[in-house]
Amino acid sequence: MTRQGASRLHSGFVQVGRLRIHHTYGGRGRPPVLLIHGLGSSGYIEWRFNLPALARRHRIFAPDLPGFGRSEKPRARYGIPYFARTIDRYMDRVGLASAIVVGTSLGGRIALELALEFPRRVSRLVLVNALGLGRPQVQLVYGLVTLPKIGEALMRVARTALDAAPAAVIRRVAGRYVGASSDLERTMDDSYLDDMREMYSAEGYADAYLGTIRSLVHPNALLGAHDLSPRLPRIKVPTLFIWGADDPLFPLEHATRAHASLPGSRLAVIEGAGHTPQTERPDEFNRVLGNFIDD
Repeated sequence: MTRQGASRLHSGFVQVGRLRIHHTYGGRGRPPVLLIHGLGSSGYIEWRFNLPALARRHRIFAPDLPGFGRSEKPRARYGIPYFARTIDRYMDRVGLASAIVVGTSLGGRIALELALEFPRRVSRLVLVNALGLGRPQVQLVYGLVTLPKIGEALMRVARTALDAAPAAVIRRVAGRYVGASSDLERTMDDSYLDDMREMYSAEGYADAYLGTIRSLVHPNALLGAHDLSPRLPRIKVPTLFIWGADDPLFPLEHATRAHASLPGSRLAVIEGAGHTPQTERPDEFNRVLGNFIDD
C-alpha cells in the first residue's frame, strides 16, 4: 500500500522467523538506509517527516520493532538484545547485507548494539538523541512505569486519555516530556494522534512497552546500566550524532562527550529542538542527515 503523499513509499508486512513485522519501505538509490524508531513509536510514526525526503535518493527501510506499531506483539523477553537480533534477521529477510543505520532514543541504543555485535550490518551510523551515551535525566513517569501494577495502571490511563482527552491537552502534556518547542499542532497532528490511538489499543502493546522499559532497569541506576560510552572506540564506521539542543531526557552533554571519545565522528546540534529533532525541525534534520549520507 502506497502512503499518501509519498509515492515511492510502501507499507507492508514481512515474515521474520516466527514474527510478522510491519515495515515502511521504498525509494531508489544507494546506499540503503535503515531507520530504527524509539520507545512507544513505530517506523511510520517516528520518521513520517523524513522518509519521503530520504526515499528520493535512497532505498529506505523503517521496520516497526516487535511489540510496536503494526508489528506482531508476542509474549517475549523484550530488550535491546532481542531487538538487535530481530533487526539482524529482518535485514536478511529484505536482502540487506549492510546499510546506513539511523536510530533515535531507544532505537539509537539498538543501533549501537547492532554496530558493536553485528558490525557487518552497519556501513555508517547515525545516533539521534540516543539512549546509551550517559545517565539520562529520568522523569518521574518513566520511573513509575517500571513498578509492578503501577505501570499497568498508567498504561490504562494513557490509553483512556488518548481516546477521551482533547487533542490540545494531549499535545501540551506530551510536549513537556520531549522538550518540544516546535508547532505541536504540526508534529502531533490528528493523523499522528490516530496512529497513537491505534497502537495503544492493540492487544499486547502495553505488555511490550512495559517489558521493554523494565528491561532497561538496573538495581542501582535506571537506564544507566546501558551506557555504552566506554565501548564507543570499538566502532570503526563513520558516525554522526544528531542532537536536539534542548532534550530534557538525554542532555546535549551526552552527545558532546560521545563525540569527543569517538575519533572521526561528527556532531550536529539542532537548536530549538528537544528529544525528537527529526519531527521538531525536520527540514534541518533532513539536510544534516542527507549531507552525511552523501559525503
